[in-house]
Order: sequence, then C-alpha cells, then structure tokens
Amino acid sequence: MQMTRRRPSPRLSALLDALQERGRYTFTRAEALKELRSTSEALEVAARRLAAKGRLAMPRRGFYVIVPAEYRSAGAPPPDWFIDDLMRFVGRPYYVGLLSAAALHGAAHHQPQEFQVLTDAPLRPARAGRVRLRFFSKATAGGTPTVAVKTQTGAMKVSTPEATAIDLVRYVEGAGQLGNVATVLSDLGERLDGRKLLAAASEGVELPTLQRLGHLLEAVGAGSVARPLQRWVAGRRPRRVLLRPSGPGPILNEDRRWLVGVNESVEVER
Repeated sequence: MQMTRRRPSPRLSALLDALQERGRYTFTRAEALKELRSTSEALEVAARRLAAKGRLAMPRRGFYVIVPAEYRSAGAPPPDWFIDDLMRFVGRPYYVGLLSAAALHGAAHHQPQEFQVLTDAPLRPARAGRVRLRFFSKATAGGTPTVAVKTQTGAMKVSTPEATAIDLVRYVEGAGQLGNVATVLSDLGERLDGRKLLAAASEGVELPTLQRLGHLLEAVGAGSVARPLQRWVAGRRPRRVLLRPSGPGPILNEDRRWLVGVNESVEVER
C-alpha cells in the first residue's frame, strides 16, 4: 500500500515573503496559525527567531509587523504603515493626534519622539523597533473630526487641524509644556477654520479647555480664527479658569475676554 506523503507546512519566513509580494506588512497570530497549520508554541518560536534577525516587529501580542530590508536598522517600518491594522486588531476606534497629527499638518518645530494615538479606552504603550506608540484615552474619540491620510500601505485616520488644536490644550502633557503647545498653535493658525473649530468644540469639549485654547490662539496672533468660538463660549457663561490647571502659581495677568487667569508665561519658539 502506497503511503500518501503529507505536504510540509510552509515556513513563517515564506509567509512573510508572500505577504510582502502582495503589499501587506501586517498579520495576526490567527492568520499565521491557519496558513502555516502550526501550533501557537511553534509560531512563537519562529516569530522570535525572525524578530531577532530584524524581520519582524511585535507591537502587540498576537500582532506582527513585517520589516522590509530598508527598515531593518530601525527595527520596524514607520507606524503609519501599520497603525490602522493595529487598531483594527485591538478593536477600538482611533485617530492619530496631538504632536503626531500636528507634524502631519505641517505644524511641528520638533519631530515628536513618540507616535501619539487617541482611542476610547486606556491602552498601554507599545513599541515597534525604535518607535514608541503612546495612547491617550478619550471617551469621544470615535466622534472626533478626522481626515484620511494616505500611507504607504493604505490610509490612517488623523485629527483635523481644528481637533488637533483642541486636543493639544486638553492633553497638554502630550505636548510637553504650554510653550510647545503655543508654538505648534502658531504654526497651525493659518490652517484653522473658525467655523470648523467651533464645530469640533461642540463635540462635548469642556469649556475650560476652550477658554485656554482661545487665550493661546489670541496670544499667538490667531485671534480672528477664535472669534466664533469666543461668542459661543461666552453664551455659556463660563467661570474663570487658570491657564496652567496643575499648579496655581502667581497670577501674572487676567484675560477678561476668555476669563483665564494667566499663571504661566508662555513663549513661542520662532
């Protein structure tokens, strides 16, 4: 009786080559197990071996990023190659925001040291090669105005200039300091539309954030953009807030237009 030879399972390295040929740079554990007819343990060993050779990056358990030859020294391709696939794998709405979005809109004096993403639930940071991905939790992330930005592998969601401006003030720790926020706002100013800013502000943004934003926009010479917002905020009878909420400090002056107690001197980097 002639024995039928069982066809050997394809190797993980061959799967990487096949995916790259189709223009794909990510895959999941479930996809690999199905394709390779392998066990989880064998896949893990093979993945670690290829990661050590610089061919794979693993920003999340069960999610793999293929590293093309030109990015081997960096340990991973740019995050815009895989962020959309990663967030689909995680199962959460998202958008690229803060300094990363500002840079994409052409408004960043300094390239951000991390790739900043907002989503609707807390997520621990991730790393792919030299790149650190930092996630900020925002309950209304799914309703934030975004634009689709084309990438090498498809597209990703990025906050609009107006939503980016609001988030920079709301999550000032993501920008480092108020001076850096003001510097980025000065670059973003000419890209902002007053009506779109008001529409973005109407999506459940707290009045104190809008008061601080309005003060900073006027401070960097973009006051005309903030006029529709100022009228809208004034109609809601806001209370006085501090520019730097984390510490009282001496009150240097009062912005009566936006009801902001200025407790930090903000300098714009030119």
